[in-house]
Amino acid sequence: MFKIYTSTLRPQIRKRVEEIEKADIIVGIPCYNNEKTIGHVVRMASEGLHKYYRDLRSVIVVADGGSTDDSREVVEDVELKPWQEKVVAIYRGPSGKGSAVRLIFEVASLLEAKACITVDADLRSITSEWVKELLTPVLERDFDFVAPVYIRHKHDGTITNNIVYNVTRALYGKRIRQPIGGDFAFSNKLVEAYLKKPVWDTEVARFGIDIWVTTEAIVNGFKVCQANLGVKVHDAKDPALHLGPMFREVVWTMFYLMREHEPYWRSVEKSVPVETFGSPEKHEPEPVKVDLENLVYEFKMGFKQFAPVWQNILSKELFEYIERLADLSVRDFIIPIDIWSKIVYEWAATYNVWAVNTRKLVMLLMPLYFGRVASFINETMNMTSEEAEAHVETQAQVFEDNKPYLIKVWDERKDETKRGKVCD
Repeated sequence: MFKIYTSTLRPQIRKRVEEIEKADIIVGIPCYNNEKTIGHVVRMASEGLHKYYRDLRSVIVVADGGSTDDSREVVEDVELKPWQEKVVAIYRGPSGKGSAVRLIFEVASLLEAKACITVDADLRSITSEWVKELLTPVLERDFDFVAPVYIRHKHDGTITNNIVYNVTRALYGKRIRQPIGGDFAFSNKLVEAYLKKPVWDTEVARFGIDIWVTTEAIVNGFKVCQANLGVKVHDAKDPALHLGPMFREVVWTMFYLMREHEPYWRSVEKSVPVETFGSPEKHEPEPVKVDLENLVYEFKMGFKQFAPVWQNILSKELFEYIERLADLSVRDFIIPIDIWSKIVYEWAATYNVWAVNTRKLVMLLMPLYFGRVASFINETMNMTSEEAEAHVETQAQVFEDNKPYLIKVWDERKDETKRGKVCD
């Protein structure tokens, strides 16, 4: 746990916000060491607000995590369009994106904004149109939550494509394609609901924020939709080299939400599409580099180090399958989606009964995740990104079809715990 602050706003920033008094729109940008891209993001936000909402009062809020580069200075140097305000603040609280988003929500609440959007600071493909596409459903169509739909390279978004989209769709019944996309819009009443939740000293304060805002919007009955934003180009990361903390925080939060909202997801029988606004584009995004050999290597090293623990978590059938994978070559390496979905579900069921060390449990899943990403790369080797997208939808349906398996192992693990057969 982290030190709990009643507010992320430092006194001088609160005073600055109070001087603004009121706003209609907040554009929030969580930032940490993004000096190369943050200027472009702020300019596009300003242009979009001026082009489409010049009659409304707008504030651009950059919530910084204590950048050691010149991110804040770059933002200060950007000249906004007329009648727009800028707030640049270092938040208080746990270091992470969630704390930055909390600051943005606090500003939106203080200024009684009608709508609030968040966009990531590393975007290179953002245009002024993104502002309109995200805000229109909230301001003109009475939606509370808008998630993005992007065109992404098939190797981008590996946590989304291999875990988060599948689980969100299967459990909560809404086909929100990018539950951790980061570029969202929120109504005033949804912002107020988020701020009342006692989660800001957990992984939600870090990278868990995106899956949390999406799931909470669904399970609390808010009106949700999607907006087509076109191609997403950002500072993509090789999953085996750079996504460790993000994986841990996102998946921990996803499992935590499963525990919190069990009655809700047990009642959901199938998924449905959500209304999507804007015209989809058809482009082949720029390639994202991944190291297939290193992904398989990370899986095999994980097997060598953690096999006894995996054996204790997984069913006999699944563990024996994983054992056989350890001898496969890189090009032949495949964890079938049916097996993978059951692995994720068994891990979630185990998380539910572990009282402590749940973060370590999530980290133990990471080598298996690397193996599944390697499998996806092999399966989609000769596909375009559009063809790979159809493959993702097929995977998601398997997770839906296997939801009864989740309920079965979930209940079995709870029963075993009551009888003292599962320990942490």
